[in-house]
Amino acid sequence: MYDSTHPEIIIHNLSPNKKSVTLTFDDGPSKVLPQLLDILKHHEVQATFFWQSRLLYAARPWRRVLDDGHVIGTHSFKHRNLLQLSYEEQYEDIQKSVTHIESTTGTPIIYFRPPFGNFNADTVKAANALGLTTIMWRIASMDWELKNNPDQIIQYVVDNLEDGAIILLHELEQTVTILPQLIQAIKKQGYHFSVLQNKK
Repeated sequence: MYDSTHPEIIIHNLSPNKKSVTLTFDDGPSKVLPQLLDILKHHEVQATFFWQSRLLYAARPWRRVLDDGHVIGTHSFKHRNLLQLSYEEQYEDIQKSVTHIESTTGTPIIYFRPPFGNFNADTVKAANALGLTTIMWRIASMDWELKNNPDQIIQYVVDNLEDGAIILLHELEQTVTILPQLIQAIKKQGYHFSVLQNKK
């Protein structure tokens, strides 16, 4: 989980002059990605997608993700627990992931989220060496544990809202189910949506 001894790890994405939060989706690209994109487009919300690059094929709708104004980051190549790997192994895995996404999409990758939120000094060092900014989260939606109680995802996120919070979601069926209501609930609390800026 987040370790305050690494100040370069980002858990907030503050926007000037407006109260906002940032939606992020891990573990794609998955079969529900088109549904997520439909919902986000309908509500005029941009998000950041952290992808396991082993799941990225040319046929996936990656072009639509970019055309709709979303940002793609890496979530490693195989979603291994990086704490079990040496520095060299971590560097190789992250580099392989970045290379695959960039060669497929033609878009520079500058954001990295470690699998399971697990990282150590070697992880941060490897990401920095690759020119990546490591992104964690302020609010974990728990969507992966709430398949049978998706309404609780909404309640948990809304109860923990704060300005600049980065919200962790996943490309899951239950997340698709609640996403429209979640967006509406966040807006009702007076928040706008901001996206991580791709400035490589």
